[in-house]
Order: sequence, then C-alpha cells, then structure tokens
Amino acid sequence: MSDTVIRVENLSKKYILGQQKQERYTALRDVLANTAKSVSRQVLNPFAKKAPLPETEEFWALKDVSFEIKQGDRVGIIGRNGAGKSTLLKVLSRITGPTTGRISIKGRVASLLEVGTGFHPELTGRENIYLNGSILGMEKVEIRKKFDEIVAFAEVEKFLDTPVKRYSSGMYVRLAFAVAAHLEPDILIVDEVLAVGDMQFQQKCLGKMEEVGKQGRTVLFVSHNMQAISTLTQRCIMLSKGKCFYQGLTEAAITEYIREGYKKQLVYTDIPSDFEPKVTQVKLNTSKPNNVQINGELMEIHFEISTPILIDGACLSFQFINSFQQSVLYLWSFDSERPMCRGTGVFHLICIIPKIRLYMGEYTLRVDFAERVGKKHFQTIENICPFELTMYGKHIEYEWQPNICTYIEECEWNIL
Repeated sequence: MSDTVIRVENLSKKYILGQQKQERYTALRDVLANTAKSVSRQVLNPFAKKAPLPETEEFWALKDVSFEIKQGDRVGIIGRNGAGKSTLLKVLSRITGPTTGRISIKGRVASLLEVGTGFHPELTGRENIYLNGSILGMEKVEIRKKFDEIVAFAEVEKFLDTPVKRYSSGMYVRLAFAVAAHLEPDILIVDEVLAVGDMQFQQKCLGKMEEVGKQGRTVLFVSHNMQAISTLTQRCIMLSKGKCFYQGLTEAAITEYIREGYKKQLVYTDIPSDFEPKVTQVKLNTSKPNNVQINGELMEIHFEISTPILIDGACLSFQFINSFQQSVLYLWSFDSERPMCRGTGVFHLICIIPKIRLYMGEYTLRVDFAERVGKKHFQTIENICPFELTMYGKHIEYEWQPNICTYIEECEWNIL
C-alpha cells in the first residue's frame, strides 16, 4: 500500500477579477437579504436601468501545480506574497475547489488558515471544541479525552463558556490551534496565522507541530519565517506566481526563496569621472549566491576606485543599514593606517569579515568616500548591494526571531 497521503496533479485555480473580490461563505441569511434587496429595488423603481456588469479579467492563482506528500512528512510551503500559498491550502482543505486538476487526500485534515476558520462565533469555546472534533469525525468520548489538554494549551480556561465572538484575535488563534493540533488529525495544515499570537505562544505551537510530525502525522506549514521553516520542516514546496518553482530539501528551497527576493541590482557600478575620484564598483562576496549571507561565516566587500587626480589621504568607509534604515555596523580604511589610492588610475580594496555577527534580517550598504578627514568629500552612495543575512540551520531551544537585536557574539560561559 502506498504511503502517499496527498497527491496533487496539474492543479489550477482561476479567479475572475472584477466579478469577485474574494471567496466567502454564503449563509442562508445572505441569500434572503440579497433577494429582499433585489425585490425592493424592482418594486420601488421598476424602470431603473440595471447597473452595467464590471469588466472582468482572469487571474490564475495556481497553475499546473503537482506534488506528492508522504505520511509523516513535515513540509514547508514558501513563496513571496501573492505566490499562491494560501489558495493552495484552501484547495487542500476543501474550502474552495480547483478549476482544473486532481487532488487525492487520505486521512482526516485539520486546517488553521485564518483567524476563526472552523469556529461558529455564537458558540462558546467549549461548544466549538466539540463541534470541531465532530467535523473531524471523532466520537464524543475521544474529544473528551483530549479536552483538558486543549484547554490547558490554549490558556482560555476563564473564557471557556464565553461565545468565541467575544474573544480577542490572540485567544481565537490559541484555541483554534490547540483544537487543530490536539484532536489527532492525520494531516495538520497551518498558515501564517500563528503570527497573530505572541512570541511565547509561537514557540509553543512550533514545538507542538514538531511533536505531531514525530508521531507520524503529516504537517504542512506556511510561513515567511525561514528559521521556523528550517527548524520544523524537512522538505519544502516553493511557489512563485502560482507555479511550483522548486521542490526538495528545505535548505535548498530557502536559498531559492531568498534568491527570488533579490531581483534588484546586487552589484553597484558607476562610470569613472574625468575630474574627480569615484567609487565605480561595490560588490559583496557572500557565503551563498545572490547576496545571501549566513551568520558566522566569512564575507568580503570589494571596492573599485577610479581617480584621475592625486588624493591627499584617501578615506573610505561603509555602513550596513538595516530595514529600519539604521546603521548597525561601521567599518573604514584610512590612507594614514594603510596606503591606498596613492596615484592616479584604478584601485581595488577588499574588506574581509572572517565571521560576520550581524543578526538575521535584510540589509543594504552606505558608502562614503573622501579626502583626508575634514577635507573634501567625494561621494555618499546609499541603498546599494542589498543582502539577506540568515541563520537557518542553527537549531537551538529558543527560536530566532526578527528584530530582537543588532548582532550576536561568540562568548564563553562559566557556571559556578
């Protein structure tokens, strides 16, 4: 017997733009309300012209996507905004149907795609736990066995008999995740919705998903947090513009994901001047292709300077600028410390950082080029050579999170 639990063959999903902004559930009350509005308009103004239909356009959110997932696999689904990740999960969760293609799923599926998915707002937390268990096909006895674990994990004991429509988004997510993870589905599908919770709860969820995977159940996890993807998953499916761009091991998929994010000019170049000294090229040699740098590994920054005149003590400095436009690292080279650009022509300088300690994030360079300190300033070049510094592959108890600090340093601890 095959151990494949999800098989997707040539899956495509089409939306008609202008006709339908987004898919939503249509309740009976919506149908009645819309019908009543239509009738009242006809009675009050029977000769009114019908509003022209809006122009429509086809949009393929998914196009010819195919893959297989085996029992017990922990699979990341990654891609930039608009790549088709959420649409794929909705199709796999049977929230929406495919336009073309085939899907085969073996086993019970629990999905956590957006705040409130699967919950009835008028029911209490307690009632929703039993409702979700019933939807998964579980007996009441089975749900009761897991009930205390769910409540303890979600930390909503005080609000258990309160309608969930009164819950905060954080409480909603905590309970929804606890239900989805504890009611023993064969396949657990989780979208980026976990970002709603606080950091401590995110760690708790990631730990639970890892535990679920080790129990032989299948996990599909969508996230923009590459460290979480690296820690939790073994394989990844990367989507790009609705198509399956890459399938394979997580580390290689993350490299492809980061590479796709940098369509900007990675190397700075300029034309030499006939009158003044000028930086004509700045290039990064990073530990991974396409300006992807791993924390703790060697990085080189190459500079080319062209000067038609003599410089009275050249000064070159550069800074790493983070996504908040803050300078987080400042390095320099002065002619007074090491001879540079003593003459006319083209000169090359290389700054070697043996073990870069910047924290994970996106950075650019700012370069300043001048004559002796306090004299002539030749250039300031900003927002060049974008690069991603990542820390994936480093597995420790505490998950790396963006924007916690500026850099980390090696150190020694003595416990007395």
